[in-house]
Amino acid sequence: MTPLPSPQQLRYLLALAEHQHFGRAAQACAVTQSTLSAGILMLEHQLDAEILDRGMGKRVVFTALGRELVERARAAMAALQEVVEAAVSAHAPMSGPLRLGIIPTISPFLLPRLMPRLRAAFAHLRLFLREDTTTRLIERLRGGQLDALILALPCDCVGAETLAVARDRFLVALPPNHLLASRSEVPAAALATEPLLLLEDGHCLRDQALAACGLLDTGGEHEADFAATSLHTLVQMVAGGLGVTLLPELAIAGGVTAGAELVLRPLGGEGAWRTIGLAWRQGAAREADYRALAPVIAAALSGVLPT
Repeated sequence: MTPLPSPQQLRYLLALAEHQHFGRAAQACAVTQSTLSAGILMLEHQLDAEILDRGMGKRVVFTALGRELVERARAAMAALQEVVEAAVSAHAPMSGPLRLGIIPTISPFLLPRLMPRLRAAFAHLRLFLREDTTTRLIERLRGGQLDALILALPCDCVGAETLAVARDRFLVALPPNHLLASRSEVPAAALATEPLLLLEDGHCLRDQALAACGLLDTGGEHEADFAATSLHTLVQMVAGGLGVTLLPELAIAGGVTAGAELVLRPLGGEGAWRTIGLAWRQGAAREADYRALAPVIAAALSGVLPT
């Protein structure tokens, strides 16, 4: 009988798939590069399978079988995590470690409001936070590296349960002398011919902003020459007269426009918002715990966003 891979071997495999580099994968696993390389080689010998295409030199290239094994390893690690979660949830609700992912267009504006409430509501909770883009957070959720996510809905969350918490409307940010600044509300159609500044690819807010403006399926017509890496950069670009953008109400309440000379106007039309919500793996043993986060998040947003 072929011996089963160890959880550590699967962690090495998943880290290598994520980082595509032996050194960075070893660092993520807190081991030496030689230890991780030996672990992958041992896994190949153990399974009698070629996981990596070693004819590609120093590049990390998975074989077709290797890619399939990575997906199966993600599922296996998620199942093992469910075992741990079941044991934790049996002790007391919302106790023990919780690995929470959150996207960067929410985290700096929500966390200062949320953290004191979490400490007050769940004294025995040990929280670990990771900020990243939606795609990478969902990958970590599926792989069992994260327990729950705070993100913007809708999203491509296959294999996850989601729960809406609050609606975060979009406001149009304009230079002070812009023609649209005289309006009390800016219709989405009015932005079709404007230089619309966006976050770079990988941020879900980019597609959500385009969808709110009805521009998501217009091809490359609204591709900007420059894309920002943060909302703060977008604000400065607008203040500098480079174009217009959409900002979530939560970010504005969190001070993202402080000190910048620009005008904010509500975006008119249907779908002029994003939804802040939670996500966790389907069938998670601690589902009740994750749902218990929702009212605490809603309370943190009380007075800022409608729930």
